[in-house]
Amino acid sequence: MTDDAMKQSLDLKIGQHLTITPQLQQAIRLLQLSSLELEQEIRELLEKNPLLEEAPEGTDDAGGEANEGPEQPAESSAETGPDELDMEGDADWTDGYELSSAASGKNGDDDDHYDLEARNSQPTSLREHLLWQLQMTALSERDKAIAAALIDAIDDDGYLTATTDDILAALAEPDVTPDEIEAVLHQIQNFDPLGVGARHLGECLDLQLRRLEGDGAIRDAARLLTTPEYLKLLGQRDFKELKRLTRLDNDALGQALALLKTLNPRPGARITSAPDLYVIPEIIVEKRRGIWRAELNMDAVPKLRINRHYENLMQRGRASAQDRFLHEHLQEARWFLKSLRSRNETLLKVARVIVDRQRAFLDHGPEAMKPLVLHDIASEVSMHESTISRVTTNKHMMTPKGIFELKYFFSSHVSTVDGGTCSATAIRSLIRKIIEKEPPDKPVSDNKIAELLEEQGINVARRTIAKYREALNIPPSSQRKSIT
Repeated sequence: MTDDAMKQSLDLKIGQHLTITPQLQQAIRLLQLSSLELEQEIRELLEKNPLLEEAPEGTDDAGGEANEGPEQPAESSAETGPDELDMEGDADWTDGYELSSAASGKNGDDDDHYDLEARNSQPTSLREHLLWQLQMTALSERDKAIAAALIDAIDDDGYLTATTDDILAALAEPDVTPDEIEAVLHQIQNFDPLGVGARHLGECLDLQLRRLEGDGAIRDAARLLTTPEYLKLLGQRDFKELKRLTRLDNDALGQALALLKTLNPRPGARITSAPDLYVIPEIIVEKRRGIWRAELNMDAVPKLRINRHYENLMQRGRASAQDRFLHEHLQEARWFLKSLRSRNETLLKVARVIVDRQRAFLDHGPEAMKPLVLHDIASEVSMHESTISRVTTNKHMMTPKGIFELKYFFSSHVSTVDGGTCSATAIRSLIRKIIEKEPPDKPVSDNKIAELLEEQGINVARRTIAKYREALNIPPSSQRKSIT
């Protein structure tokens, strides 16, 4: 090997790379949090960082001018990409973060506030609900032990999943007979909710029918529950065969079916169902002087500030461990406050573009929804599509037509006959309207829906109609047929 081959050299090359700083990572992470998740994040930070505190309501210093400590946070020289928030600019530091009603464009004299204070109570399990009723029932200790074993065998829908032999094997009580178990089960079947403790669907519905007053329709409805064959025909909606076997005419069968529809086939679900998710809309949309406007929901904007007491202690301190501790937390608090501001500014910017693009929806409803994809918003606000995806995930907008996740306003497009486009959301709304108007005895098939949409200039394949119908939780036409 020659000496020339072993020579080392230095080459200078110019290149670009993106450096994700911890502060930028924090800003991106905050961007995708919902209001409730952000609230939890703030609670945890308030516990760890003494330099950050909540600004009391009505104080003026929450948004006051920055009072910088002895050192400034180091400026980063990293190249910024399209997905990066403006964390490295020359914007002034702020000790507090609070948008006033004037800054947000919201009329401070407006008394029409939204009620966002409701909270759901902790749900009670079906087992706890039944055991509580058991304690209020005058039964012997022996019968209570049998009842407890039965309750343990009732699933979340309210059905008894164990046989008599299973209950006998689970009991420590000696000489318990099947008749005793049956008697105690009848007691439990009188508990709330109606229908609990049934061993099958027919018994569940029959238990509920027994509590109703009247005779004709109740008697006919109970008759439909007497055999598995009748229940099978009900599930298949084979009303012609039902009428032949039961000898009920159209009116009698129709009244019996209407009564059965009022009953609950899963009575336990009313007790054990998960609580509704509590949603705080980040954006409120209102129409003012004929123009739709989106503004931040001020009830969802955190009001934080730097704790000046600890900041002053740091300014008087020396190069001590305490001073270093306070300085680190001061810098962390400032970055967090700026990340919050960037999050909400970005959210508001994106929301205003969405509202501008979907004015027709706000005026006329889902059928007027325009096709919209992430790229459309990203191009208009000069951000990356991944940023728009983060902003619109788990963020909600309150409109006069209801509360919607921001992602609801995005929809793919379907070509129309005249060369235009129609959003998938609008097509789903049209499908729902067609089905709502269909004759009960002659449901509209997916092929027929495709034909009706084609008459309106919208070309949609039958399989696409089926996909949209299933997304709306609407059964096929064969299962929507009513009695004739």
